[in-house]
Amino acid sequence: MYINITDSEKGDNKASSGALVHYLDKENRLYKPEEPMLWFNGSTDTVQAYEVKNKLDNNVAKLCREDAKFFLINISPSQKEISHLKELYGENGARENLKAYAIKVMDGYAKNFKRADINSGSDLLWFGKLENYRYYSYKDKEVKSGLVKRGTAKPGEQMHVQVIVSRKDITNKIKLSPMNKSRGRNAEHSKKLGQFDRVAFKNSGEKLFDQQFGFDRPISETFKYANTNAKGNLKERLNMRSAISHRKPLKPENTVEATLEPTTYLKLPEPTDYLGILLEKQNNESLGAGLKKKRKRRKHKSQDNEQGLSM
Repeated sequence: MYINITDSEKGDNKASSGALVHYLDKENRLYKPEEPMLWFNGSTDTVQAYEVKNKLDNNVAKLCREDAKFFLINISPSQKEISHLKELYGENGARENLKAYAIKVMDGYAKNFKRADINSGSDLLWFGKLENYRYYSYKDKEVKSGLVKRGTAKPGEQMHVQVIVSRKDITNKIKLSPMNKSRGRNAEHSKKLGQFDRVAFKNSGEKLFDQQFGFDRPISETFKYANTNAKGNLKERLNMRSAISHRKPLKPENTVEATLEPTTYLKLPEPTDYLGILLEKQNNESLGAGLKKKRKRRKHKSQDNEQGLSM
């Protein structure tokens, strides 16, 4: 499970949320489904895009021009995790359960600030958007090498959730920043912004998925293992590796029993500057252009075939 909180050094989250909201609503424009995929939070799943923008943009009391107004949280299951959900609940059920999981992740986000007045996701102003696909960006090596067009949908299981959370709480009074690094060490700073441990937040989100869905995750595929290998000292790394041989299978929290064939875990997404990619400059080719061109070629090919048959 890849969970990432994105700030922006380019100012993309220091003004209106309109551009980001518009971008994240792209699948409704590209595919025009009979029932559009609307935004959700802990109380409803029928929020329109304009409501998301208006509520976020009006929840910025006493924030300065250079202050972040919102943050983007990317909740991305691996392809193996998505397949697990679909085996348990089916296509539509997997979507609904991933959304329910995202709501609990936001509860964990709120609790991570360790403030008496911020206890759950209902104390925050946030909106989530489930996406079924990912798209090649101009930063992807496949686009740079000319193998695919920017905006073309990526292959494989790509379902994920993007969450926009306001810098201010639901009352528009309390400033909350997940970029705060004090972790409680600076008492006065924590009183103003709350303390936030991003490592603990990501780790808790992964554990929540495993417990909620009975997902049997090898230690070598955990966030804790990867983080220890990257940043831990020699003793911590050795202890983590030795724990693999003593691992016991996880018992599902629910009553659903899932039998899965042994499968090689796919690599999790690489860390990405999501705001930088989502809000690319206007002079770049627009998102979905590759997808639209592909459809256009198919249409011309179909017309040529019909002409050939009529001759």
